Amino acid sequence: MKRKELYNEANSLTHSESVRVRFNETDPLGIVWHGYYITYFEDGREAFGREHGLSYLDIHAQGYTTPIVKSICEHKLPLKYGDVFRIETTLVDTPAAKLIYRFRIYDSLNNLACTGETIQVFVTTDGVMSLNIPPFYEEWKRKVGWIK
Repeated sequence: MKRKELYNEANSLTHSESVRVRFNETDPLGIVWHGYYITYFEDGREAFGREHGLSYLDIHAQGYTTPIVKSICEHKLPLKYGDVFRIETTLVDTPAAKLIYRFRIYDSLNNLACTGETIQVFVTTDGVMSLNIPPFYEEWKRKVGWIK
């Protein structure tokens, strides 16, 4: 039986950023190699973190890391060398001690090229996974209005 994820779609924050496809990200036909979309998700998460005060450095300063435990990537249309695309990164509110990011990549004509999701958990710098929301993240959620 599949476990239903508890989250509040209404409570989400999004960041949008434009990126240009680099030559080294393409195959001999000039099409983005499928593995680079995960890198684009990383670019989106980092930009989101910088904008919303939840960067990897911010998290690390609190004594945590956030390894990815699940990733999903669904390709709709190919991106090509030189294309400028937009990645929309959304953090979804969940009561669990994890970060759920959703991604939508649009080509230069605003066509949906790729969707995806990553799930990250909180692990202390000692390597212990946190089963409860860390205090700094709870405070961050309060700051953005997810907790009253």
